[in-house]
Amino acid sequence: MALVTAGTSRRTSLELITGVVVLIALALMLVAAIVGEGRKTDSTGYPLHASFSHIDGLGVGSDVRLAGVTVGQVVSERVDPATFKAEVTFTVRPDIKLPTDSAAIITSDSLLGGKYIALSPGGDDSNLKADATVNQTQGSISLEQLLSKFIFSVTDTLTRANKDAAKDKPAGAADTGKGDLP
Repeated sequence: MALVTAGTSRRTSLELITGVVVLIALALMLVAAIVGEGRKTDSTGYPLHASFSHIDGLGVGSDVRLAGVTVGQVVSERVDPATFKAEVTFTVRPDIKLPTDSAAIITSDSLLGGKYIALSPGGDDSNLKADATVNQTQGSISLEQLLSKFIFSVTDTLTRANKDAAKDKPAGAADTGKGDLP
């Protein structure tokens, strides 16, 4: 009986030590994730501002891309209380000189991915300076809104087709359920 108690005691101690080690490892990973998230916002480059009607899914630290290449990061977001638009401040690498008529478009990375700002350079001869505002913007397009518009369009088309088919049917013709068979 003493051997069984000693074996159970060692096993319990080993399980306790293993559990403590796992908890410490999880805590370290959580700290690393929080510290890593804070480092994501790289403020190197010159700041630019843009105003959007919707920025759904865009957050601080999101990418700013030009031709698919990351050239900056979103630094801050706020709502303008006068216009009720989202004011976004982002950085662009110092070696990228954008024309003043450039556009900023919020785009999806993929169907399930995050959002980023895609820059579309204009053709003006003068360039945007630090703290300038990009005037040509396009806000985020909601996938839910696109799907609801598509579904509404399809159901509306089917309803119209059914009404047209009922209108074209002769008044005395009965529907036998056999289709156009003779």
